[in-house]
Amino acid sequence: MWSPLDHLERFVMLKKGTETPFTGKYNLHFEKGVYRCKQCHKPLFESDSKFDSQDGWPAFDEVIPGSVLEQKIPANEQTEVSCINCKGHLGYVKNGTTFTQKNTHYSVNSAALDFVAN
Repeated sequence: MWSPLDHLERFVMLKKGTETPFTGKYNLHFEKGVYRCKQCHKPLFESDSKFDSQDGWPAFDEVIPGSVLEQKIPANEQTEVSCINCKGHLGYVKNGTTFTQKNTHYSVNSAALDFVAN
């Protein structure tokens, strides 16, 4: 069963919007656990893959395999990341970054996530 979304969550997940940087509840959140899709609860990211990119949004360098869909957007040269299960917009991924050894930076809206502690 999918969770109902509030106004901001609908804007982000269904309209491909972006929350204001540095305002999301998971930006500087570093508890151990799993970040899930806010809408369908599919596990997306393990807390071990989270890092502080200092760009104002939660950042991860790895997804749980089979959890996200990546789609290149030629108009702005970005790669959108969506939940593979419900297709809700999560954010964007950039490859070739140097934040971590994996050189991958998933920049995700807090409004698209919920968290379950271990």
